Amino acid sequence: MAGLVGRWQHFGRWTLTACSAVVCMVALQGCATNSASAVSDADAGFVTPSDEPETRRRARIRLELASNYFEMGQTAVALDEVKQALVADPTYADAFNLRGLIFMRLNDLPQAEDSFRRAMALRGSDSNLLHNYGWLLCQQQKFADADQYFGRAIANPAYTARGKTLMARGLCQSSAGQFAEAEQSFLKAYEMDAANPVVGYHLASLLLRRSDLTRSQFYIRRLNNSEFANSESLWLGIKVERALGDSVAMRQLAGQLRKRFPDSRELGAYERGAFNE
Repeated sequence: MAGLVGRWQHFGRWTLTACSAVVCMVALQGCATNSASAVSDADAGFVTPSDEPETRRRARIRLELASNYFEMGQTAVALDEVKQALVADPTYADAFNLRGLIFMRLNDLPQAEDSFRRAMALRGSDSNLLHNYGWLLCQQQKFADADQYFGRAIANPAYTARGKTLMARGLCQSSAGQFAEAEQSFLKAYEMDAANPVVGYHLASLLLRRSDLTRSQFYIRRLNNSEFANSESLWLGIKVERALGDSVAMRQLAGQLRKRFPDSRELGAYERGAFNE
């Protein structure tokens, strides 16, 4: 997905409650465009540029511009380009999908819902659309409905972004207080992408929550030994090592936290001894 520039370097805070709208969008949104937009050639058995209708070609060019503006944070310009794409081709599901993502960023959830529903009416089996609509429902705390859409997306054997949807499902289940289910979703996501720091962080946090300390230590140490460690992961690591009674590892992590993130709230919590906040 193009939005994941530099993989996860843009992630700041990983806890669900602290996840900003933009961070969550970058992490969890489906692809804004779908390259399979040209009509099929029944005679030749494959698609060539001449098979694409002129209306779709104009809409696709507008949508490519919109997607670039969206990724650069120029939301108003992106929305205008999407509108132009839909003027050119009102049946373009990808344009409705991106319109939904834009309205999610603008926190206009009714308009986002209308956009995703229109997209699904045109291409209802698309797992990216199902994922995006599921995430919208999760933001509205419609957890059971969201889970159904995530499940439908994952069930598609041709869907290649299952890890992304499993991560979203785990975050949503955590929000709903379904911690056992969330752990299973994160475990499956981890199997597909062990380098995903968001999944590793939440998996370690859930395991600490139920005092499975050795496994929690495994996941958080792996994260903290990578380039993706941040103040939250170091603080979680400190709490895990403290629970295990490893004071040496705990002090080492605290030293990293103090050196790399001196103004973080996690360092403030450590210095206050607020391990249970």
